[in-house]
Amino acid sequence: MADEGTATATGTARVDSWIWSVRLTKTRSLAAAACRAGHVKVNGERAKPAQPVGPGDEVRLFHAGRERIVVVRRAVTKRVGAPVAAECLTDNSPPPPTPVEAAVVGIRERGAGRPTKRERRDIENLRGR
Repeated sequence: MADEGTATATGTARVDSWIWSVRLTKTRSLAAAACRAGHVKVNGERAKPAQPVGPGDEVRLFHAGRERIVVVRRAVTKRVGAPVAAECLTDNSPPPPTPVEAAVVGIRERGAGRPTKRERRDIENLRGR
């Protein structure tokens, strides 16, 4: 179990601090920046970094190219180890995309200029348009 200082007395924590504490982002400043950019939603609403979250709240975070959907089980303010972090949330995220799905198509080499009409059609076919 976690030490006494990790659980808050009021049962709430700042959303940026909680995201960092349960290891969804590497740093708290990255979590705060994601909040300011609109990449974090709490119960369907855009969240500012200082917005409180508590048990039962749904947090959606778009980070590192995928969306994480988690439900808060316990509010923590200090960074905790991975086993304890897993106890603090319920992960309802869709599975990460396979390498084939995540592959970026249609990237041209730098300095290649504009694509020709034929190359543009090939790129659009790869993208499924």
